[in-house]
Amino acid sequence: MTANKIAPLNTADGQALYKKAQKLIPGGTQLLSKRPEMFAPGVWPPYYNKAKGAEVIDLDGNKLIDMSICGVGATVLGYADADVDRAVKTAIDAGSMATLNCYEEVDLADLLVEVHPWADMARFSRSGGEAMAIAVRIARARTDRQVIAFCGYHGWHDWYLSANLADDGTLDGHLLPGLKPRGVPQELKGMMQPFHYNDAKSLKKIATKHHEKLAAIVMEPARNAPAPGFLSAVRQIADETGAVLIFDEITAGFRLATGGIHLTLGIEPDIAVFAKALGNGYPVSAIIGRERVMSTAQDTFISSTAWTERIGPTAAIATIRKHRKEGVPDHLVRIGKRVMSGWAKAAKGAGIEIEVSGIPPLAQFAFKAPSTDNVRTLFTQLMLDRGYLAKNTFYAMYAHTDAHIDGYNAACAETFEIIASALRSNKVEGLLRGPGAHRSFQRLT
Repeated sequence: MTANKIAPLNTADGQALYKKAQKLIPGGTQLLSKRPEMFAPGVWPPYYNKAKGAEVIDLDGNKLIDMSICGVGATVLGYADADVDRAVKTAIDAGSMATLNCYEEVDLADLLVEVHPWADMARFSRSGGEAMAIAVRIARARTDRQVIAFCGYHGWHDWYLSANLADDGTLDGHLLPGLKPRGVPQELKGMMQPFHYNDAKSLKKIATKHHEKLAAIVMEPARNAPAPGFLSAVRQIADETGAVLIFDEITAGFRLATGGIHLTLGIEPDIAVFAKALGNGYPVSAIIGRERVMSTAQDTFISSTAWTERIGPTAAIATIRKHRKEGVPDHLVRIGKRVMSGWAKAAKGAGIEIEVSGIPPLAQFAFKAPSTDNVRTLFTQLMLDRGYLAKNTFYAMYAHTDAHIDGYNAACAETFEIIASALRSNKVEGLLRGPGAHRSFQRLT
């Protein structure tokens, strides 16, 4: 597949609706990561009309291949996967809600424990943020302690955002710079203690200082490769302090393995949390863990009507089964490696310096100095002109084919050449058809 267009998109209908949305919806969207300002303000299509496989049709009828964040990582199989959708439609026809419980939640718990032999029990919710809040609640209930050591991004709830009560810059390297914790009770100040990924010494300092108060260590097991011995050291610190080790697998899960990425790393947590890819776009999240920890959920109040509907568990079961049967992780890794290699080759050919990082199914690149956010925005704009939803981050889907990658890599090569020329002539800003993109999440993992 080659780039199917080299012309500015007409997104007039989408832009008009987004202006209306900003008057009706605080922030314009429900998810920060989906705001057009995070990609190319005034240019990025705000809304989709249809999505299937790796193709998206926006509100203005533009057909685009998604080579960006792909449903923010939720659609690991691809948009509107036929097998998952078929299972969900059957569940809908049978009734998605009733006074009685859906049996699928038992089947899903059994399947997740089978995939993760160290785990004994599971609870379910419907989003990643709330699932992390549940995991932290369970850990605090289990230990009768309050302090949480963490690194990376873990959602929007009070327990996490309270890190910025002590200093508005605490989360700068974990989430977004300068976030104000307005609305978060001041009484939570000091309960969140950040450490750096691949820096066991920074975690050890927290453990030493808060030894009798440390309830949990919360982290993603990997977004880049862990340093030798780092995860083992984390596991040891958790054991020595009695803290609950919680792996946030919301983003990395179901990329390198059917299940958590920790299965490939040889380290077992006490709790693991899944969402996003678990249901291939349908709302479902899971908190799995050891019986001695998970049983504490009975000693606190964790309950919601929406967690008992049938669609989420049904979608998760279908996703896991297909994921395992089709060997999806192998495909994701191969496709991701092709994209990473394509970025590096295109940059070298254009004489641009970039840094490529991440694991293949969750890859990213960064333009090196003297780059600005405007350069990243220009990349997105130029790729849109060539028929691709693209930014400096790529989430691989099973629906991505080699033909998609061939066309995308060719478009990247053309785009990098234009960017190189613009950098040499100092004309990057002049090529933009809107403002520069806003900063995205800043992760330490």
